[in-house]
Amino acid sequence: MMNPTTTTLTPAFVEQQVQAAHAEMFPSADGSFTPEIFRFVTGCFAGEYTGYQAIDARYHDFEHTLQGTLCMARILRARFRAKAELQIDEHMFRLGITGILLHDTGYLKKRGDVEGTGAKYTSTHVDRSADFAALVLPSLGFSSADVASVKRMIRCTGVEPLVDAIRFEGELERLTGQALATGDLLGQMAAADYVEKLPVLFSEYGEAAHFDGVSGGVVGSFRTAEELIRETPSFWSGYVLPKLEGELGGLFRFLADPFPDGPNAYVLSIEANMERIRRRLEKPL
Repeated sequence: MMNPTTTTLTPAFVEQQVQAAHAEMFPSADGSFTPEIFRFVTGCFAGEYTGYQAIDARYHDFEHTLQGTLCMARILRARFRAKAELQIDEHMFRLGITGILLHDTGYLKKRGDVEGTGAKYTSTHVDRSADFAALVLPSLGFSSADVASVKRMIRCTGVEPLVDAIRFEGELERLTGQALATGDLLGQMAAADYVEKLPVLFSEYGEAAHFDGVSGGVVGSFRTAEELIRETPSFWSGYVLPKLEGELGGLFRFLADPFPDGPNAYVLSIEANMERIRRRLEKPL
């Protein structure tokens, strides 16, 4: 079940996994939530929401969102099976899945926006994603309190350490936001084609830096794709792992199968990707 390299090219498999997690955790709940939210968000990324184009960012595409969604659902299901303290309720599950499905809608371009791709919004995409959630969710029946909750969860995906600064409405919301951010990080880095897609990520950073008119900072800190690739193992060990352990509450550990001492397929896949990079760098020119 925990294989992180399972294809996420189409929403159907991820939807089935989220539906299974929802049904196992909340067997008496209405089963319409998952297909309805997947149908809506799939349409948004396909350009079916009024005033917006289909996603054209090549790294932060819909599969990227599906990778994070699958990982988050697995974390929540694994916590449930492990009988962890502070179990989320069904309402918070819905908000969390909605949040991760919308967390990168900030890369969507409006109609008439013909300059470049949505990658140009890299430095502002978290706020844009939160704004998009606020735009679309009321029409789906989400209350103003629910919308505010989803926006706070989306903001957990920011690059800087932000979770501790977010004023959550309780520990359940905080936990769900941490699971969302954990899924976002692990889902992409454990993917089978993660190393191959790093040059695409670099091109997105370059487009964003050009759009922002800056040469430094997060989106412009690498001069070449090879430099980004070379620094990725240090990014994993020096930034992502400490963030997972600290700011994000160590939730990734629930992916150990069996819990708590079994192998963690996501971590193993990421470490295999990092080893592929190291071997590549050791090859003579």
